[in-house]
Amino acid sequence: RANIHFASVDRPLKKLLITSSTPNEGKSTMAVNLGVVIAQNDQSTVLVDADFRRARVLEYLGLPNRSGLSTMLAETPLVLEGHLQRVESLKLEVLPSGDNPPNPTELLGSVKMTRILDMLSEHAEMVIIDSPPLMVVSDAAVVATHVDGVLLVVKPGLTRVGAVKNSIDQLRRAKANLLG
Repeated sequence: RANIHFASVDRPLKKLLITSSTPNEGKSTMAVNLGVVIAQNDQSTVLVDADFRRARVLEYLGLPNRSGLSTMLAETPLVLEGHLQRVESLKLEVLPSGDNPPNPTELLGSVKMTRILDMLSEHAEMVIIDSPPLMVVSDAAVVATHVDGVLLVVKPGLTRVGAVKNSIDQLRRAKANLLG
């Protein structure tokens, strides 16, 4: 949390993407823990589960997967009400993934997704997005273009150097602000 705070000295970070190179590197755990710590610091926070294929955020927080991001992407007009779930005793809300759509990458790269992230950043001081791994699908690289910063999670002993280099290249091609 402190490092993210210092990374935003010149330019505030309101929308932060958490991703990894491959599955099981701890990106969802990192996203949830970071969301909780930021909320404990009295900052209103929204945690978005944008990993439609392998949503984990609700599982970690013990919340049901009802209406969520996929529902919002299919609805008109866009409204936050009814989609966010509050975590008791924290300034933390969660936007679940919702049902698995047939075209996740296209939806995450849509103008509607940009509008949802803008709505969330007006609603809360910090928006943290948990996305799929970069080497599995291109969802994270697509979402990276809509956020202020990206954290790439690496698990010692599991993550291969080549996978990290490939992931960094993907993020650079997307012109993402890779924080670390």
